[in-house]
Amino acid sequence: MSILWREDTRELHIRNDFFSYIIVLLPNGEPSLAYFGPALAAEESYSRLARFEDRALSTHTPDLPTEFCLDWARREYPVYGRGDFRFPALEVQDQRGLPLLLDLRYQGHLIRPGKPPIEGLPSTYTERPQEAETVTVFLRDETWGVEVELHYTVYADYPILARHATVRNSGSSPLRLNRALSAVIDLDDDSWDLVQFSGAWARERHLVRRPLVQGSQSISSNRGVSSAQQNPAVLLARRDTTEQFGEVYGLALVYSGNFSIEAEVGSHGDTRLGAGINPFGFSWVLEGGGVFETPEVIVGYTDRGLTALSQSFHRLFGERLARGVWRDRARPILLNNWEATYFDFTEEKLLRIASDAKDLGVELFVLDDGWFGERNDDTSSLGDWEANLKKLPHGVEGLARKVEALGLKFGLWIEPEMVSPRSQLYQVHPDWAVGSIADRRTLGRNQLVLDLSRPEVVDYLAAAIGKLLRSAPISYIKWDMNRQLTEPLSLGLPLDRQGEFFHRYVLGLYELYRRLTEEFSGVLFESCSAGGNRFDPGILAYAPQGWVSDDTDAVERLRIQWGTSFFYPPSSMGAHVSAVPNHQVGRRTPIGTRSAVAFFGAFGYELDPGALSDSERDEIREQIRFYKEWREVFQFGTLYRLRGPYDGDGNEVWWMSVSKDKRRAVVQRTQILARPNPPFGRLTLRGLDGAFRYRVSVRPSSPVKNEASIRWNAGSRRGDELMRAGLLLGGDGWNGVNRGDFASWIFTLEAE
Repeated sequence: MSILWREDTRELHIRNDFFSYIIVLLPNGEPSLAYFGPALAAEESYSRLARFEDRALSTHTPDLPTEFCLDWARREYPVYGRGDFRFPALEVQDQRGLPLLLDLRYQGHLIRPGKPPIEGLPSTYTERPQEAETVTVFLRDETWGVEVELHYTVYADYPILARHATVRNSGSSPLRLNRALSAVIDLDDDSWDLVQFSGAWARERHLVRRPLVQGSQSISSNRGVSSAQQNPAVLLARRDTTEQFGEVYGLALVYSGNFSIEAEVGSHGDTRLGAGINPFGFSWVLEGGGVFETPEVIVGYTDRGLTALSQSFHRLFGERLARGVWRDRARPILLNNWEATYFDFTEEKLLRIASDAKDLGVELFVLDDGWFGERNDDTSSLGDWEANLKKLPHGVEGLARKVEALGLKFGLWIEPEMVSPRSQLYQVHPDWAVGSIADRRTLGRNQLVLDLSRPEVVDYLAAAIGKLLRSAPISYIKWDMNRQLTEPLSLGLPLDRQGEFFHRYVLGLYELYRRLTEEFSGVLFESCSAGGNRFDPGILAYAPQGWVSDDTDAVERLRIQWGTSFFYPPSSMGAHVSAVPNHQVGRRTPIGTRSAVAFFGAFGYELDPGALSDSERDEIREQIRFYKEWREVFQFGTLYRLRGPYDGDGNEVWWMSVSKDKRRAVVQRTQILARPNPPFGRLTLRGLDGAFRYRVSVRPSSPVKNEASIRWNAGSRRGDELMRAGLLLGGDGWNGVNRGDFASWIFTLEAE
């Protein structure tokens, strides 16, 4: 790892053992990306890689060479108006509304060890200065006094570059930012597929892969949250890139609000990729001497395929974005009462469910919505964080202590960002809700959003939730957020600063999270936003795990967890077994399949144990026993995607996780539809030690007599055989074996 400056050629070479990122200065004095790819020799100069040529319709300024045109220059932080017609990184206007035609020129740079934090925003970090090196490149427009600092951090042990920008008004008159992206990356060619992770509630983060074409293609959110519709992370992959081979860039925005990620293919086959706060509806008044920090963008590169890039993001996000005592601690097996009771419960009923859960081996009981105010449905009481004594006569504290007396930890659901019109809080502070009191406010799930852009609202929530957490032995918080933002106005902001609302809301959210997670550092916080409506890197910095989706159906979860795994580690994925028929889609799947899919994450249950048969309870006891034995591998092992829902006809999904020492591994296979007379096949495994001999065991969800999957695969196998010849497939289907649809198998491997 090193950041090198060559004074003779005026170029910065940011490199580690995985990649080189080389910045040179253009003839107009601004920085340009000359190269971003496999690591190059540190001692060479690469300034020649910046190319210019005079072409038809090109523009140039009189004091510069005619062959230098900004419209096909590779610019590090482009502005509009001087001949570059692609989207810019920065748009500024003066207090009269006049757009400023900026000329940002290099002023110098600063190289330092480690990685400084970003004020008010989550970001990756280092625990020791030698883990990373950071360079800040200083740019300035002399006419208007606009200054930009471009920050680059290279990690020693990851193929990762962390970037963000700081915009400063060094003059005395106010300016207005209308766009301030975190980073732009200009690439030489357009032979890439854009891979995005899109969907909706209950079908989040489905993979969509499409080739880039000339013009703009983008994903974004203007919903106030990162959204279930689009996740703030994309890949640019070569069109022949697979899980194991090929070039790929990954980009993830560490932000939880409105965002935009755009790829624009220019007229000469170049590609501009940019990411940051969504410019739609955004503006920010920058007073004289004022500073604006953009969110961090994490950029990864590898030429070893999709899996290798995912594993790098898993490690970085799990080890240097998530933080606190729960970052590296095995997550408890929980049971949540929501699908067992919804709003209809008493203390007696909850204790019966908790007692049954303890008997099965569960470690944490979670009380979901309906415990506060007069909350018997979703029409009231959000904001009134006092226990409903009709349901809980001894309050949250009494229930929590009784649950702990059973030998379980206690967890609680909250939705602090919301307020019900039928609540005591709203009656006192209707002005604290987002939107104007004079206009009709749109409801979502019969609730409004509290205005976290106002410091007094953040103070109130920190006090109310803090009081609750101090009052009882609460070990876990499920932090929900069940709607998106409408009427995006704040009564706490002047008219000319309403464009700041969305970003100030996110800053308030982060401040609330920061206060609570720092004071209650032993509490495990799980982010839940109507399932996966705000499952993003920004929240991961405060809540080390998130509820992946409200959809708990095992078959639907295959696509959801597959897409989520491209950036987010298994330890961050809340994944639970629910009752059948499934509450979201009505499907019936074997309980073994439901558990096999959910094992690859922070594992738990969403059901009433008392409603299960004796055989189902016995099966759950065995599932929990097994998960506890393999929990470290499931949550913190190295994940490999082997065969997915987007391969072939998508009927089989395989993934595996390998312990860090490669002595243990677990493989999951799910077959969606049963088919007769299947062909023979093999599936090669990955990540093992070829010299080890592994003891292979098989756990089918629906065992059949003399099963081929066991007969052919169980026993002692060498690692090299498993990675080259693989597990043997086929059989058990030639004569219509009565297993049925939605079968699964778990293969465990232990070094002998």
